[in-house]
Amino acid sequence: MRARIAMLTALAMAATAAQAQEYEDWARVTSATPEYQRVSVPEQRCRTEYVPVSAAPAHPYAGPVIGGVAGGLIGSTIGKGNGKVAAAAAGAVIGSIVGANVANNRARAPSGTQPVQRCETVERWEDQFTGYRVVYEYAGRSYETFMSEKPGSRLRVRVAVDVADAGTPVQYRY
Repeated sequence: MRARIAMLTALAMAATAAQAQEYEDWARVTSATPEYQRVSVPEQRCRTEYVPVSAAPAHPYAGPVIGGVAGGLIGSTIGKGNGKVAAAAAGAVIGSIVGANVANNRARAPSGTQPVQRCETVERWEDQFTGYRVVYEYAGRSYETFMSEKPGSRLRVRVAVDVADAGTPVQYRY
């Protein structure tokens, strides 16, 4: 019994599908308007800046040593006897302090520039083409669709014809 009902249901569906007919025809295009979408496009912008650089001293102890030797020599020319030794020692200490300060000041002083590239990401807005809004006329009625390519003056359409009122369904008894 169930097999018969299933078979009759399948036959009824096939008969309904057989009633619908499709064919292709031509419609007249009345307008095709391009459409755009505003989108953000990230863009990287870079620039070169020149920053000051300082050269590290080749010999970090050269300033204090040379200053100490020079200060000791100058100090030894002052005074007599033990005073001469004390003046030489004081001159060496003062000379090494002055030499260290001079070397540090030269190390901090910019000796040139170096190029550095700095980049940042900025947003750039642009309109991107998305397709065409197409209005066409078929059988006295206007229709609208969206297409990726611009149509010509005519547009191929698929027309499906089906019965609007199929009447009362037939019931079978066995």
